[in-house]
Amino acid sequence: MTKKNQPLRIIPLGGLDGIGKNMTVVECGPDMVLIDAGLMFPDDSQPGIDLVLPDYTYVLENEEKLRGIIVTHGHEDHTGALPYLLQDLNNKVPIFSSKLTLGFIECKLAEFRIRSPKFREVKSGSHISLGCISVDFFSMTHSIPGALGVYIKSPQGTVMHTGDFKLDQTPIDGVTPDYAAISKFAKQGVDLLLSDSTNATVPGFTKSEAEVGPTLNEVIKNAPGRVFVASFSSHIHRLQQICNAAKASGRKIVVTGRSMLTNTRVARELGYLKIDEADIIDAYDVNGIPDDKIVVMCTGSQGEPLSALSRMANGEHKTLSIHSGDTVIISATPVPGNEKAVQQVVNSLAKLGCTVVDKSSKLVHVSGHGSQEELKLMLTMAKPTYFMPVHGEAVHLRAHARLARKVGIPEDHIFVLDNGDTLEVRGGVVKVGPAVESGIVYVDGLRIGDTDPIVLRDRQKLANDGMVTVVAVVSMKKKHIDAIEFSSRGVSFSIDEEFGDDASQAIMKAVEKGSFDFTSSSTGALRKAVRDSLSNFIWNRTKTRPMIIPVVMEV
Repeated sequence: MTKKNQPLRIIPLGGLDGIGKNMTVVECGPDMVLIDAGLMFPDDSQPGIDLVLPDYTYVLENEEKLRGIIVTHGHEDHTGALPYLLQDLNNKVPIFSSKLTLGFIECKLAEFRIRSPKFREVKSGSHISLGCISVDFFSMTHSIPGALGVYIKSPQGTVMHTGDFKLDQTPIDGVTPDYAAISKFAKQGVDLLLSDSTNATVPGFTKSEAEVGPTLNEVIKNAPGRVFVASFSSHIHRLQQICNAAKASGRKIVVTGRSMLTNTRVARELGYLKIDEADIIDAYDVNGIPDDKIVVMCTGSQGEPLSALSRMANGEHKTLSIHSGDTVIISATPVPGNEKAVQQVVNSLAKLGCTVVDKSSKLVHVSGHGSQEELKLMLTMAKPTYFMPVHGEAVHLRAHARLARKVGIPEDHIFVLDNGDTLEVRGGVVKVGPAVESGIVYVDGLRIGDTDPIVLRDRQKLANDGMVTVVAVVSMKKKHIDAIEFSSRGVSFSIDEEFGDDASQAIMKAVEKGSFDFTSSSTGALRKAVRDSLSNFIWNRTKTRPMIIPVVMEV
C-alpha cells in the first residue's frame, strides 16, 4: 500500500472508560502523533494501587513513527502518564503544549529525573507539521489556563479534537474560546470531531468561572476565624479568585500541600497567578497572626488520605490545625469514585466543630466542562461529517451521541468506541478499523506493570474477611496429623479453644477421608485438603470466607 493510500487512523488508548487516563494516537502512514498522556486514580476495586495508566504498548511498538506528543492542557488526567511513557521511550520526542502546561510537566519530569525534555511551546494560532500530519492549535476555556484544541490535517482527511472545554464567555484571564478558528476549520471541513463528554448528562449551560468569585468573597469576608480552601492545585483561575477574595478581606494567604506549593510557584513565575509577595506567608509563621486574617489554600478536595486537608482534619499536619470557629470551603466536585473519601473528610471536619461550605450550600464551585447546550453548540459550530465522543464513562459517551443525533448527525456517522478500537479515515470517509492492544497499567509502589487480577482479588478478600493461617504438623511415619494450630488477622470471629477443637476435628475428618500416602510429594494435596476443609468449616459457622493460608510441616 502506497503512502497516499494509507488511512488516517484514530486510536484511543484511554479516556473512553472513565474520567481519566486520556491518550489518543493519530497515525498516518509512517507518521504518528500522540494526543495527551494522562493517568487515573484507583477506585475501591483496586486496593493498594497508587495510579492507573493507559496501556501504551502500541506507542512503544511503533516508536519509530512517533513524531511528537501534544498535550491539550495541564491536568493530571492528561499529563500524568508522561513520565512513565518518556522513561520507556528510547528516543526523545518533542512535547507540544502551552507555556503553563509545559511548566507543570517540567516539574513532574524533574521528580522522575528526566533531564532536558524537548519542549515546544505553542499557543492559539500556532501551526506545526509532523510528517504527513499537520496540526493547528486554538484556545479553549477550561478550569486551567492554556487549554487548547487541535485541528489535524492529513492526506486522507481532517480531525478536530476539542480537548476538555466549556464555552465560558467571561473567563478569569479573558481568554475566550477561539470561535473564529473553529468556524474557519468548519469551512475547511471537519471530517471527524472528537469532543469532551464529561457533562453530556447535565442539561443547560455550565456557569462561568467568574460567578464563583462573589461567593468566595462573601464567605471569606464573613468567616469569624481562619478559612481553609481545598481545590485542585492546577485550577489556577480558582486560586486567583481565592487570592483576590483574601486580599479584599485583608487576609494573608498560606499555601500548603505539595502539588499546591509547586503549581502556585510555577503559575506565579510564568505570570498566570498574580499574588503580591507581601500577601503570602509561610505556614510556620501563622501563630502570630489573628485567625480572621488568614486564608489557607490547600490540597485535599478529593478526600485524598495524604493530602493537606485530610491531615489537618485528622490532626496530623505538621504545621497547621483546624478547630472550632474555622471555615473550610471545598471548592471542587468529587471525581466519580471519590465521593466516600470526601464525605469522610467532611465528617471529620464536622466533629472538629468547624463550618464546612461546599457547592451543595453555596456557589463555591462550577465545572470546567461544558453541559449539553455547549456540547450542541460545539457540534453545530464544527459541522463535522462524523463524530466520536471522548473523555467520559459509558453513560457520558452515549448521552453525547444522543445530542449529536439531535443536531442532525446521522446514527451511522456516530462512533461510540472502547479503548483500543480504531477509526480509519480514507478520502474523508470514516469507518471502524482493526482494534489494537489496549488496557490498563497499574503503578503499585515502585512497580509498574500489569498487576495480576488475582492479586487485586486477594487484596479485596483480605480487606473484606481477613486471613486465617493453619499449621498442620504431620508425622510421615505414623501417617497422621499430630497437631493443628491456628492464627488470624482481621477476622470477625475469635479463634478460641472451642473454635480450635471443632476446626481441628473437621480437618482431621477431611484428611482421614482422603487417600494420602503421607510422602513429601503429597504435601501439596494435604495443604489443599486442609485449606478446603477449614474454609468450609468457617463458612458453615460464620458465613464468611477469609483467606486461608495452609502450612504443612513434616516431622
